[in-house]
Amino acid sequence: MDSPRTARISITVFFFLSGFGYATWASRIADLQHRLNLNEAQLGSTLFALPLGLILTLPVTGYLLQRFSSRSIMMVGALAFNVMLGCLGFVTQTWQLVLVLFCFGSSRNLLNISINAQAVAIQALYTRSIITTFHGVWSLAGAAGSGLGWLMVYLNILPDWHFLVVGIFLVIAGTLAYPTSLHQKPAPQGNARKFILPDRHLLKFGLISFAVMACEGTMIDWTIVYFNKAVRAPESIINAGYVAYMAAMAAGRFAGDKVVHKLGIATMIKYSGLLVFCGLMLSALLPYTITAGLGFMMTGVGVSCVVPLVFSMAGKTKSMSSSSAVAAISTVGYMGFLIVPPVVGYIAQVAGLRWAFGLMAGFGLLIVNMILRAQKEEHNHI
Repeated sequence: MDSPRTARISITVFFFLSGFGYATWASRIADLQHRLNLNEAQLGSTLFALPLGLILTLPVTGYLLQRFSSRSIMMVGALAFNVMLGCLGFVTQTWQLVLVLFCFGSSRNLLNISINAQAVAIQALYTRSIITTFHGVWSLAGAAGSGLGWLMVYLNILPDWHFLVVGIFLVIAGTLAYPTSLHQKPAPQGNARKFILPDRHLLKFGLISFAVMACEGTMIDWTIVYFNKAVRAPESIINAGYVAYMAAMAAGRFAGDKVVHKLGIATMIKYSGLLVFCGLMLSALLPYTITAGLGFMMTGVGVSCVVPLVFSMAGKTKSMSSSSAVAAISTVGYMGFLIVPPVVGYIAQVAGLRWAFGLMAGFGLLIVNMILRAQKEEHNHI
């Protein structure tokens, strides 16, 4: 058996691969929108295909994890993910983009769930907490991928070659890292439902997850478009807001454990919600390069640690098993990722991107309200 440290390095590579590849696609959304001549509503409808593919693949991934090692699914997911990334650069019609995005989302689900299964298994080999570092690496890779995208735009390199070269590089990295990944037996089969929903007690945590993932999806899909059309930034820096957002999210995840130790989980979530609200409102009210960039950084820090902290709180519930609680909250959270970003496109088409982002700021207040309710309920049960 490979050492825990070797397996940890291997999975770190796959987290980097996931974050870098996804940010590579997101960094060129504006270019593909221009190529296909899509307005905001049409782009929103098109982007709907990616999270739809992700959601519909959830039961399939669960089925596969019951029958095959997570490392095998991880490698297949990584290959499919990067093949789809390469294909994205060569789409010339909207229906092609929809089809490839659906497959891109499906392969991303295979990759992400399997690497998280590997991360949980590796965490069990350590006495100290290391799992949040993996997610920090994902965000750091996202910042690097968006930074490269910024450079590609500046150098006028087409998405075709950008995506293809990145995809090849990431396949090579995954192939080299795979042999030292953890040999994990398939998960035991059971009679669990394919989709699990939270009970009344966990609904508050589900809504927090929904709000956070709605904001994450909005930032990933619309930040560059916002800098292009609302901020009207020069073409050479339209990626700047996305880079700032991803870098701030990475910093928040690496610093998160220390801050939580001082503030406590509930207080951390409350302040995170306030940061999300203030960051999105700042970008909506003052759509200038510096103020919008600062707002995106605040939003990045705000969303960085909420989901794993919510999982930690929900895992202590007595109404469901910890694994079922996490699965239930994840299901609701993914709905935010699925539904909200396309809605942003429809709102933007009718009222403008500034109104759309201003309305999204309300999710920050929803986070604050739900965590205060959870605190109150916990206090009443003492």
